[in-house]
Amino acid sequence: MEETQEKKLLHSKEKCHLCVCGKRCKSRNALKQHSRFHTNEKPHVCKMCGKAFIQRGDLKTHLRTHTKEKPYVCEVCDMAFTQSNNLKTHLRTHTKEKPNVCEECGMSFTRSDNLNTHLRTHTKEKPYACEICDKRMARKSSLNEHLRIHTEEKPYVCEECDMAFTQRGSLKTHVRTHTKEKPYVCEECGMVFTQSNTLKIHLRTHTKEKPYVCEVCDMAFTQRSNLKTHLRIHTKEKPHVCDICQKAFCHKNGLKTHLRVHAKEKKMKPVM
Repeated sequence: MEETQEKKLLHSKEKCHLCVCGKRCKSRNALKQHSRFHTNEKPHVCKMCGKAFIQRGDLKTHLRTHTKEKPYVCEVCDMAFTQSNNLKTHLRTHTKEKPNVCEECGMSFTRSDNLNTHLRTHTKEKPYACEICDKRMARKSSLNEHLRIHTEEKPYVCEECDMAFTQRGSLKTHVRTHTKEKPYVCEECGMVFTQSNTLKIHLRTHTKEKPYVCEVCDMAFTQRSNLKTHLRIHTKEKPHVCDICQKAFCHKNGLKTHLRVHAKEKKMKPVM
């Protein structure tokens, strides 16, 4: 910003140190510091990595990423933090305080950024776009996980069988195949499941809900995969091909049944 504009920011006719943006500051020095948010002046530079900051306090906090100093300690569980705000937010995990409430549905959160992310479920806003396939996400973390589909990076590895996954949640679900843990219980019939999504699909057997409807014949299904398979009746698509005679089938089960014909033929064929 030009020097004249900076002077305009600092020198207001009112004695209460009023910035042109309307903010009132307690002192001339406070107004000078505030004006840097407009001028983008960053005089406080980290000697270790060169990163610059508007306020001295921000530099002081940043330096802890290099020194690993964590002066703010939780008295309940001894977890330590670099910033007092992070400790304050963490304490809510113990007090169960959730001061950030969604005005749309009443859901509450310990952190304001979690509320902001949640609000996108109502606004349908998806600000994070994939540069490869243009798919959009509501959360940056979701975009980072999605990008691994393209990079084929699988950082989450099962310690039991070395199977690797792009998402932490997928690994967590997979581990249950080893532990046999099934934390999701159907309240109707007591059936248990390893995944919440599987329970959700199962519940439709009780509610009779069929949300996936064929646009061609209006036939409805409890699962998206069943609708996808059904659509092949209309599209005549037959993706399941027999390696022996090249006969193709709409359904995997159709191919499976067909293969028994070859198995039977092989069994009946006389040995030369």
